[in-house]
Amino acid sequence: MSFPEIFKKGLILIPTPIEDSLPLEPIALEVLKDAAADPATLLLVEELKAGRTRWLRWGLPRETIERFTAYNEHTESELFPRIANELRNGTRAVILSDGGLPAFCDPGQRLVDACHEAGIKVTATPFPNSIALALALSGFDHRSFHFAGFLPAQGEERKRSLEQLQATQKCTLVLMDTPYRMKALLQAVGESALKNRKIFLATGLNSPAEQLFRGKVKDVLSALQGLEKAEFVLVVEGATPR
Repeated sequence: MSFPEIFKKGLILIPTPIEDSLPLEPIALEVLKDAAADPATLLLVEELKAGRTRWLRWGLPRETIERFTAYNEHTESELFPRIANELRNGTRAVILSDGGLPAFCDPGQRLVDACHEAGIKVTATPFPNSIALALALSGFDHRSFHFAGFLPAQGEERKRSLEQLQATQKCTLVLMDTPYRMKALLQAVGESALKNRKIFLATGLNSPAEQLFRGKVKDVLSALQGLEKAEFVLVVEGATPR
């Protein structure tokens, strides 16, 4: 799948500048232009007024503002069933926060989760922090998360580290390692006390080779289909997801 094609379907997170006066990232701008030109694409914004102001500042068509849907903590309960159903039926949706990364401590996490459960493509336009981006794209509850970083490379030490994480950290976990140890880390998690938690593996984030996998460890390992190494972030769902 070529790079532009990943933005042609599913749910697309559009990170936006925290400071209103800053320009939108170029690929995000092109995706929004394409979404504006397609009447079938859902345009989800956190707040209508802030969304309108930014939309016009970015030079996007004024007439498209009429299609905005306010998707936030006040409207989510009402809107979620309809929007999730439209996504399941093949509708494309873009979602923007007032500033920052949607679905990361902002509206959208529940939609991302529903998309993964239904096998619907989720992606994001470029964002420079891989940890926050992986958490947003995971769909897991991350109101509390623990960044464990790089675990020991040696098998026994890594096993002890995973056992300690299981015993002390009930929240969502974020793990990283070098590309050539990706599969070894997955296998170690699958053999640890964490094996019953769902995981999310994000490889090649924001690249043409981006692939996202979610499920139990054994299912993700099976889905890799020969992918032995890649730049990756591994997210492990919390023990008691809300």
